[in-house]
Amino acid sequence: MKNCNFLKMFVLASLMMPALLVNAQSKIDKEVLMTIGDEKITVKEFTDVYYKNNLKSEVIEKKSVDDYLDLFVNFRMKVMEAEAQKLDTSKKFQRELAGYRKQLAKPFMSSDDISDELLQEAYQRKLKDIRASHILIRCDKHALPSDTLKAYNKALDIRKKALKGEDFGDLAVRYSDDPSAKDMPATAETPARKGNRGDLGYFTVFDMVYPFETGAYNTKEGEISMPVRSDFGYHIIKVQSVTDAMGTIQAAHIFLQLPFDASAEDEAAMKQKADNIYKELKEKDGKNWNEAVNTYTDDRGTISRGGALSSFTVSRIVPEFIEACKSIEPNEIAQPVRTMYGYHIIKLISKSGVGSFEKESKNISERIEKDMRSKKSEEVVLHQVKKEYNFKTNDKNLEAFMATIDSTILNAAYVPATNADMEATLFTIDGNAFKVKDFVAYIQEKQKPQKYVTPATYAYQLYENYSNETMLDYADAHLEEKYPEFKAMVQEYRDGILLFDLMDREVWDKAVKDTLGLQEFHARNAEKYMWDDRVLATIVTVTRPESLPKVKALIENGTPLDSLRSVMQRDSISYAFVRKGFYQRGDNQYVDQTEWKVGVMNEIPSTVDQTTTIVFIREVRKPEQKTLKEAKGLVTSDYQAELEKNWMEALHKKYPVTIDEKVLDKVRKLYQ
Repeated sequence: MKNCNFLKMFVLASLMMPALLVNAQSKIDKEVLMTIGDEKITVKEFTDVYYKNNLKSEVIEKKSVDDYLDLFVNFRMKVMEAEAQKLDTSKKFQRELAGYRKQLAKPFMSSDDISDELLQEAYQRKLKDIRASHILIRCDKHALPSDTLKAYNKALDIRKKALKGEDFGDLAVRYSDDPSAKDMPATAETPARKGNRGDLGYFTVFDMVYPFETGAYNTKEGEISMPVRSDFGYHIIKVQSVTDAMGTIQAAHIFLQLPFDASAEDEAAMKQKADNIYKELKEKDGKNWNEAVNTYTDDRGTISRGGALSSFTVSRIVPEFIEACKSIEPNEIAQPVRTMYGYHIIKLISKSGVGSFEKESKNISERIEKDMRSKKSEEVVLHQVKKEYNFKTNDKNLEAFMATIDSTILNAAYVPATNADMEATLFTIDGNAFKVKDFVAYIQEKQKPQKYVTPATYAYQLYENYSNETMLDYADAHLEEKYPEFKAMVQEYRDGILLFDLMDREVWDKAVKDTLGLQEFHARNAEKYMWDDRVLATIVTVTRPESLPKVKALIENGTPLDSLRSVMQRDSISYAFVRKGFYQRGDNQYVDQTEWKVGVMNEIPSTVDQTTTIVFIREVRKPEQKTLKEAKGLVTSDYQAELEKNWMEALHKKYPVTIDEKVLDKVRKLYQ
């Protein structure tokens, strides 16, 4: 029982320690720990950085408060010096920081719940391939309500016809505003093309615009959807099949081409030919595939690859071809299939399928960011921030201004009417007024020529964009106030960029460009850059035993090193590779096995194959100084270290440091 009580007390004490630490620290947060130059640093400023970089992060070696104090002081000095040099006012710095801030802000300007929901939804859809047909009734996304209703009712009437049994393909040819549904006659520029009768073939997630994709995935196999609205208009979707996703496909084919206007006799003859080729292949279990490709295919560009096509996904090739691929397993050959181009005999090479959620989620997230579905998350955030920042519209002023809009806005030549009240408030955010004149400036910047819409429709579209963008920009500008962790991250990036730019100016780039200083530093420290004992050696690797005597003879006869390769080539000595160079101990195992004496030749046979390595010692050198060219990397690094040391000494004089030891002792006790 005593042991249980002790364990209970230990657990409670462990749980209480973080709280006790926070309470103890909060009492001294505002106390000044140090002064650097004229800048006062509070306990909180130091401990926040210490905790994040030393205790919270997975560092290998934890630093004491005193050790980290020196790093912190040096860091703050450099940032102060960067500010003194006004590096934070440069356009390059501001552009770079703005880019980082934009990336950091994304998680704070999106809804986690919606983001997770979209990720799960996209993954589940990725698991399936859909084949569907559609009938499009075109309607501009900014059309007047009356025109929108007219298009919707037309779509409903066509759907009723399909539900009563009329052929969906016939309806698509008759009513669809998608031109691919109908046959296209040949023109001077393009050959004739057979219409798809509304059949869009196979697709999966991200292949179609999001509203259409959602309509298709929410419709059961064999059923016809209600009209689905997209930016193109209303779609009536008939789902023909839902199958397991193939992912990325690799396939080869033998292609027998047929013209668009082939006669019935030509069609029958080509089908017979395709059936005969398939029969030959089956009789030999496909072992004669490459031979058949070479003999029969009309796709001459794939002959050298055994008929193999470039990798593709289901939406990238005609549906009949995909149907054939779905009917077989890798290394199997499908029966001949007819497409609009002719006959194909298809051999499936591989299909990737879909990976686990963990494997696919990163790529899906990136696709979502670029896809219109990401607006769902934005809409949720927009609703939240409008409520949070008291967004209020003045409908009376808005309607009055909209009444002044004329047709010039459709020509991207809008000029406000003389009777427009430029000082009237259109909406407020936290009591801040955004006026007609602000919206007018937005219109004149964003307006583009428009067709098929009224001036009022286009003006309201621009107003919606303007008010939403203004609201989101306002919320974005207040992120630092709302989220202390975001403010800390932006500050960390800001200081990091300044530090990098300053170090580059004062140390790194300076050391590289200061050639005279580098030469002087090398001369002053030449004894630090020494070669150990070295040999100049020729190493010849011979992989064929029959070449070994000839190679040895050439070396023993004193063939100059520079001409050894050309002599070996002239004498038809193959499978021998020559290299030369200076070597110190440990640089090369074969040189280490050889006596370091001029003229020594060592023959080292391999223990695992027929390779023999010959080492010939041409020169032996005692320790000597490296030239600046030979040691430039080390010299530059050491010169940079010296520049930084001297510079830091100057900074300590420029920004004197005073530490309050009593406050520091309190901080030490917090982290003991």
